[in-house]
Amino acid sequence: MSTESEQGGDPSEGPDPADHPDPADHPDPADQPASAEGSGRADRPERVDGSDGSDGSGRVDGSDGADGSDGSGRVDGSGRAEGPGRSDGPGRSEGEADATLDAVMSERRQLLNVAYRLLGSLADAEDVVQETYARWYAMSPRRQEAIASPGAWLTKVAGRICLDLLRSARTRRERYVGEWIPEPVPGRADLIGGWSGDEGDPADRITLDESLSMAFLVVLESMTPAERVAFILHDVFRYPFPEVAEIVGRTPAACRQLATSARRRVRSLPGLQPPTARHARVVRDFKRAWEAQDLDAMIGLLDPDASAVGDGGGVVAALLHPLHGSVPVAEYFVDLARRAEGVSILERTVNGRPGLLLRHEGATAAVLAFDIVDDRVVNVWAVRNPHKLGPWQED
Repeated sequence: MSTESEQGGDPSEGPDPADHPDPADHPDPADQPASAEGSGRADRPERVDGSDGSDGSGRVDGSDGADGSDGSGRVDGSGRAEGPGRSDGPGRSEGEADATLDAVMSERRQLLNVAYRLLGSLADAEDVVQETYARWYAMSPRRQEAIASPGAWLTKVAGRICLDLLRSARTRRERYVGEWIPEPVPGRADLIGGWSGDEGDPADRITLDESLSMAFLVVLESMTPAERVAFILHDVFRYPFPEVAEIVGRTPAACRQLATSARRRVRSLPGLQPPTARHARVVRDFKRAWEAQDLDAMIGLLDPDASAVGDGGGVVAALLHPLHGSVPVAEYFVDLARRAEGVSILERTVNGRPGLLLRHEGATAAVLAFDIVDDRVVNVWAVRNPHKLGPWQED
């Protein structure tokens, strides 16, 4: 079975003193432009899902604006790793240095989770984390020692790099062939516990699991970069607005308004609830109807206003424009099944929700994510761009 359609084609701010720096120190590396090439990618950090791959949709590309934090620590009891602060003497003992290194490296998974939800791309998130660590290690030990909270510094730098990338993403997306869908990740969310901040109304919170769903990531694409950063950092990762303001470059009150605006968009999602066993059954029934080329059964599983979106990135053939309506969507999938040869359909967890994976000749050909409301499929997102399927090739 092939997921190809008839159309496809080839794509063708100043130095941060970091509390009390020594004037002899070099300029803060956090002020330097982001560069994937200068980040030492030979030692690639752990991905959100522990896998490897690239995305083909743009790397950390020389954007500016990420400066270093002033070293102020978190005050909301969030449980993030904190550094030991300044030593009292001219230097740190070996134990203090080891503790700081542990505090810095323990933030890697946290940074990846933040960056992926901000960018919708594992590969871009990986590059952001690599660049963030490169800026940390480019500082002198004295400058590092002046930072009371390495975790807060790293998050501030990574957040600003992501903000720069989001600002440039609209131009890149305009050149993207067909529809752009966030990069799917295998399995469940990388659920990191330990956030205990209680600022604001708990009703304004989004769980990590909810924030990983494809429907959630897609609606994030409709937000401005500042809205997205303010919303994700505050509502998902529990950062207080004063800290968000340092990243976004606006006042805490302005960031609160940004998050409120973004929250209205998210609340419009009818399917933003935890997946249930019935969701898995709906996807299984969709798979069976697809394999059997049963048009009526598939129409019955689809919401009357269902839509299907494909993403081939101009690398492989895929739907160039969304399909709308249960009948056109069902007819499209049935027609694909009729033209399929040697394609197997497997049930998999995609972005924490039931989904499907298509394999052809031992390679992953597509990953399908579903939005299910009231036991009907409302949206189907089919990612075929091979640059977005790296983690799935090891399935």
